[in-house]
Amino acid sequence: MNLDQTEALIQVSRPSRYLGGELGSICKLDSGIDVRMALAFPDVYEVGMSHIGFPILYNILNGLDWVAAERVYSPWEDMEQWLRDQQQPLCSLETTLPLADFDIIGFTLQYELSYTNLLTMLDLAGIPLRREQRDESAPLIVVGGPCAFNPEPLADFFDIAVIGDGEEAVVELVKLVRKGKREKWGRSQLLEQLAVNDGFYIPEFFNVSYQADGCIDKITPLVSGYDKVLRRFVKDLEIAPFPAQPIIPFMQTVHNRVAMEITRGCTRGCRFCQAGYIYRPVRERSPETIKRLITESLQNSGYEEVSLLSLSSGDYTCIEPLLQQLMDQYADDRVSVSLPSLRVGSLTPGLMEEVKKVRKTGFTLAPEAGSERLRQLINKGISADDLLDSTKTAFQLGWRLIKLYFMMGLPTETDTDLQELMALAAQVKKSGKGTGGNDVNVAVSTFVPKPHTPFQWEAQIGIEETIRKQRLLRDGLRQKKLRFKYHGAESSFMEGVFARGDRRLSAVLERAVELGCRFDGWRECFDFSLWQQAFVDCGIEPSWYLRQRKEDEVLPWEHIDCGVPKRFFLNERHKAFAGVATRDCRGGVCHGCEVCDFEDLRMRLVTPAEQKSLPRDADDKKQTDDCEQLTRIRLQLSKLGRARMVAHLEYLKMFQRAVRRANLPIRFSQGFHPMPKISFLEALPMGVSSEAELVDLELSAYIPVDEVIKRINVQLPEGFKIIEGGVVPWKSPSPSAAVASSCYRVPLPATVTDNLQQRIADFLAADQILVAQLKKGREIEVDVRSGVLDLCQIDAELQIELVKGSPLRVAAYLLGTDIETIRRYGVRKTGIVLKKQDA
Repeated sequence: MNLDQTEALIQVSRPSRYLGGELGSICKLDSGIDVRMALAFPDVYEVGMSHIGFPILYNILNGLDWVAAERVYSPWEDMEQWLRDQQQPLCSLETTLPLADFDIIGFTLQYELSYTNLLTMLDLAGIPLRREQRDESAPLIVVGGPCAFNPEPLADFFDIAVIGDGEEAVVELVKLVRKGKREKWGRSQLLEQLAVNDGFYIPEFFNVSYQADGCIDKITPLVSGYDKVLRRFVKDLEIAPFPAQPIIPFMQTVHNRVAMEITRGCTRGCRFCQAGYIYRPVRERSPETIKRLITESLQNSGYEEVSLLSLSSGDYTCIEPLLQQLMDQYADDRVSVSLPSLRVGSLTPGLMEEVKKVRKTGFTLAPEAGSERLRQLINKGISADDLLDSTKTAFQLGWRLIKLYFMMGLPTETDTDLQELMALAAQVKKSGKGTGGNDVNVAVSTFVPKPHTPFQWEAQIGIEETIRKQRLLRDGLRQKKLRFKYHGAESSFMEGVFARGDRRLSAVLERAVELGCRFDGWRECFDFSLWQQAFVDCGIEPSWYLRQRKEDEVLPWEHIDCGVPKRFFLNERHKAFAGVATRDCRGGVCHGCEVCDFEDLRMRLVTPAEQKSLPRDADDKKQTDDCEQLTRIRLQLSKLGRARMVAHLEYLKMFQRAVRRANLPIRFSQGFHPMPKISFLEALPMGVSSEAELVDLELSAYIPVDEVIKRINVQLPEGFKIIEGGVVPWKSPSPSAAVASSCYRVPLPATVTDNLQQRIADFLAADQILVAQLKKGREIEVDVRSGVLDLCQIDAELQIELVKGSPLRVAAYLLGTDIETIRRYGVRKTGIVLKKQDA
């Protein structure tokens, strides 16, 4: 956060989104940087920080001495408004460098409804939205991610799209940018050099013409030999870089855990699944590499959960022994291991036995379609019996809730198929009878025909038909006592339009941003009426993009080559409607999708020999003493600078993880969710700094206090520091119970009221002073006098000693202003007074 923008942190919601300075972040300020690249995520911090691709690229780029990679996320509405009101630019987290000053801005496109945020971020940076409006000094605008496989709706706004795996492509990109800067290339020369390499799509090197009916006539390359753009492939995941030094956010993000990619790609061949085609071929990491990366990541993060990520984690060749070993290894450390992506066909009894040890609140399965006919059409490859066997076993193993994911609006779907969906969900509920639990949640999304799939030619149902089907399902599932969740019909409509759109939608996006569209993937922010106006203003009928396409039609993404040829998709489409299955090629039956060359680029699976090499290292086994030497240590620490904007719950989690990283023998509570035995003072008000926070640690073994302080301080982010510490009796009261009072200093404004001394005297003389306060939308009266022991003015500061309560409220009353104004003054906690028995 720019120093000029620290004022905003007091005023906006969740200020830790904008702090930066997290442990693990990399800040390069030296002058030896040749290329600066901003990694931009067009959604809020807590969503972007959970994306696995960002830290991979962040660490690869910052591993180059001459490159600085920094992060920027879409500011929430209140921060955007502050930036506009104050005419401040959007800046990076690491060095607070304005976005317009970077050489490259790289946006990840994970979801079509984030496109308006991308344009908003450019606008906040002061960068012209359209490519032709930008001059040579503007940053290079790059996009990547799954939506880059049809980036045409954004084609007028970016310079380059990286198609496919980014690990190697991003290094080539920064190398060419550095060379271009040194040799003083123009933008056109740089783009021409990039176009020589696979994976770089330059939209201005293609011209798109249209027929009278609106369909694309031709996509004409403007550079000789640049007819199609072939995606980039990381050929061997085993040697691909993967970060083991994660950035540790202050706030709770969507996925606050060690995310370990064990496999890239999928062999199942589900005909609706874009990811299953654009990430081929399957490439697995070895168990040894996975184990090493997890060990390092846990040590560097202090996280309590490991998630094994893949499109279908259960398909990993040696998932059962790997999962068993990881669970055994980290059980004593209270670290859980989860598989977020499980497929019915990959659930063996042994795997379910392992999964049940850590996750029994909800078990998620995705049949996708309710009828056997539709499951054959989409090549799901599972039967109703497969599903019911899995759910029955899950209930018997102790799960109380099954979550089922389906799609509606699949090709050829009828109401009969939806009736079968409801009947299947009811059978799942019935499979849990007699096991102690049988709750079932049914989530149904609207099918969106994605590019680069066998269903890319199919029609998507419109809003009215979506709502009709949702009502049918809602009423039917309610009768069966099943909970129903669904995506908004208008949101699915918009997703389909932009997933299958062309360059003409650029005007709609630009107009929608002008009208105020932001965070369209957030239900509370999405305003379909604004989109309707944008389409009308641009003279475009959006439903036209949801129509069925002809097989010989030129598709907007025709010049983007995902590695799977169009003829394969057409063949799969014909097989779908004929009810013909395509078997999983993991078993040795080649799909003929032509991705593999069977030499350099091929499926890479863990071999049986690798599977057997999973012995638990002797050094990994936790050594425990026969008897514990219980020790209680009390620490005093400061919370200064940017740390004062870290909320109390965020501070607690941050400190707990620092203790984990410090490898201290902390004791844990008992029960299903053991918690570390760490005690804190009551919460400081947001924005108040402190020189006197207390924390108690309960250790199972004695460690010298100086060593404890040293270990933890190394793990604390900027702004937090342990000042001193000591051993206290085991039965000592908690920090909150031990403190008699706390002392605060409030800097006084230059225009302090003349009668402040009299107001202080009157305040101290009063028995009760009631002030109005809003609590949960209701006005109540609060006594601000009861917790105050002493008040006085010392030079240009107000000193307050409190037994309890907020110094902000007391100062606001005395100075005749509001709490938010006082918060901006820089209130600080200067000391505490311990009760006599604890002094």
